[in-house]
Amino acid sequence: MKLTTKAIVGAAALGAGYAMYKAYEHVSAEKQLEHFPVNGYVAPGFEPVREAFTENFLKRHELGGGVAAYYKGQQVVHLWGGIRDPNANTPWEEDTMAVVYSTTKGLAAMTLALAHSRGWLDHDAPVSKYWPEFAQTGKAGITVRQLLAHQAGLFAFDEPVTIDDVRDPDRLAEIMARAKPAWEPGTRQAYHAISLGFYESEILRRIDPQHRTLGRFFHDEIAKPLGLELYIRLPADIPNSRLAVIEPLSLRKRLFGFPLKFMLATLDHNSNMYRALALNPGSAIVHDEETIYARELEVPSGGGVGTADAIAHAYGEFAAGGKNIGLKKETLDRLMAPAVPATNGFYDECMFAEARFSLGFGKPSETMSMPTSTSFGHPGAGGSMGFADPENQIGYAYITNRMGTTLTGDPRDIALREALYSCAPLSAKALSAAA
Repeated sequence: MKLTTKAIVGAAALGAGYAMYKAYEHVSAEKQLEHFPVNGYVAPGFEPVREAFTENFLKRHELGGGVAAYYKGQQVVHLWGGIRDPNANTPWEEDTMAVVYSTTKGLAAMTLALAHSRGWLDHDAPVSKYWPEFAQTGKAGITVRQLLAHQAGLFAFDEPVTIDDVRDPDRLAEIMARAKPAWEPGTRQAYHAISLGFYESEILRRIDPQHRTLGRFFHDEIAKPLGLELYIRLPADIPNSRLAVIEPLSLRKRLFGFPLKFMLATLDHNSNMYRALALNPGSAIVHDEETIYARELEVPSGGGVGTADAIAHAYGEFAAGGKNIGLKKETLDRLMAPAVPATNGFYDECMFAEARFSLGFGKPSETMSMPTSTSFGHPGAGGSMGFADPENQIGYAYITNRMGTTLTGDPRDIALREALYSCAPLSAKALSAAA
């Protein structure tokens, strides 16, 4: 192929232009970091996490965020930085909280883990044992384990679900009881993007002697005892100035950032993913134009709001045995156990890939990387992540207000986790175990 002088000059100009853009981008990132620096604490030996967090701003286009880790019950990483509100250019502070979307699912699962430890819940019993009305429309045989593994076929509601329905647990329970599985329960898996948390909350309301909703139970039995700034029902009195403003995805990122099949599904109003994520009531319900996030509203699958430190602390408590909240070893052993597949395996009909879930938590898979096979946690849309690693007694969390599009682990989160597990205390433990 013969290249003309014009083509060569054009290609060179294009390359030079791209190089100039990248140089400008790096300078802009450096200026942002100069005005909105990384703050916080790392324990001796955990300095690589600070370096990786700083590099997220310089190299991985971070806007604002936080990362935290607990090791053997002690805080070893607590960092924050960047911009809280891109509209007002205000800094991310130590107490800035962000909505973490599906990372909330792991927090919700913690409540049912405590219910199991208290003897209220049998994972292999039918849901209808605790909620008799649930048995209608072909749901009598669905077990708690199948529901919590996204294998019940209840990933979407066929009748309207409004914000008023969500605010009224009795009315919502009637809607859920009437729901019909999309296929024979236990045979296939489909991500219950929003619906799962509502089902979990109603089960908990039935088995808790005080009949609390999941958000209330989480506050009373996990957040309050541990002193966590973490909510599944954000109070009305939290000022907007403490909440991170989420930067929405650009049209380009929406169209080209996701895998093609997934992107097309989000545009198809009849697809499983669209029905699970965007309708009745849809994930946008967690936002509010006036108060940033919805207040006094429980969306246990996607409305959790808190700091990275609070999420890491909660997971750190589970990773260290959970004695401060009454978690029993038998329950922790179950959380660490491998996921049980549906009859047709772990392929997820909403996400178009293998995904593994157990007892409400995500488990290691090709779409959900975690440090060990016994780890459990959950990622959230945009890049947030939280997990417990009981083998190493690590609790970890990362939150952000710049939405990413990677479905197999956000590069910012992955970089932080790799840095964490490269730290001297954990490296020494790994070498000791290998010996």
